[in-house]
Amino acid sequence: MNKYFHQIIAETVKRRFKKNKDKKYKRLSEEVKILEVSISHIISDVFFIFIGVISAGFGLKGFLLPNSFIDGGAMGISLLISETTALSLSLLIIIVNSPFIILGYSNLGKQFAFKSIIAIVGLALTVHFIPYPVITSDKLLIAVFGGFFLGAGIGLAIRGGAVIDGTEVLAIYLSKKTGLTIGDVILIFNIIIFSFGAYILSIEVALYAMLTYMAAAKTVDFIIEGVEEYTGITIISVRSEKIRLMITEDLRRGVTVYQGKGGFERPDLPITQYDILYTIVTRLEIANLKTEIDKIDENAFIIMNSIKDTKGGMIKKRPLK
Repeated sequence: MNKYFHQIIAETVKRRFKKNKDKKYKRLSEEVKILEVSISHIISDVFFIFIGVISAGFGLKGFLLPNSFIDGGAMGISLLISETTALSLSLLIIIVNSPFIILGYSNLGKQFAFKSIIAIVGLALTVHFIPYPVITSDKLLIAVFGGFFLGAGIGLAIRGGAVIDGTEVLAIYLSKKTGLTIGDVILIFNIIIFSFGAYILSIEVALYAMLTYMAAAKTVDFIIEGVEEYTGITIISVRSEKIRLMITEDLRRGVTVYQGKGGFERPDLPITQYDILYTIVTRLEIANLKTEIDKIDENAFIIMNSIKDTKGGMIKKRPLK
């Protein structure tokens, strides 16, 4: 009896020890996984910021600076002051962006501010020390490609969680305080800069600056959103199961199914139950999806909404994601 009792105690201790060991191992595995994800994201962010700084520096020193061109935003202010004073552009990039970084620290967090400081200081050092070649003296090419490389740099830095032009930070802050959108704030900000450019330099320089800004803005949109802009599609159909199978098996896309009821029904008839489908595809796949839906139910109700970005699921990854 005593031997049996000791055996029970030994088995209980063994099980508890194994359970505690499993818990410790599981907790350690979770911590290692979190660390791996954090390191992976840091490497990715540093890479995007580094390439962004190199690209922006090339746009500035290879196109805009040698030809006395300016841009919009905080970079435009730096270029405008640099053209009218003896101050170094590298120093001005840091000085002009400093208030925006302080604003970003209080509104977007210290991680954002730290990354942005690294990006802005890196751009200042790049502009000061790296001897980029002057590519062309053609004004149209300068405006377009200078804006392209500068916009690519800004977009890549944003991909890395930082900014090298603090205008967006100010726009986000003012949009919360006023009824203006972020786009409205940036537009007003740039109108003021271009007006000063026209007065101080010349109207021609201001017009080319607008072209540079538009090229940069379009490039930023392309870098952030990618060529395959996503579209969220809601499908309401009495043949929802066949449509679901078509999307998951033929198109190889994920689907979320909601339970819904038809709201437009006669009072004397029972309310129709529907399975509402929601999927996300690229805009290049919309035509094919609509064709396949029409083959199954040409009366299906389809709602489409633009999606800025996605993560996970059975969808194609964005470029540069």
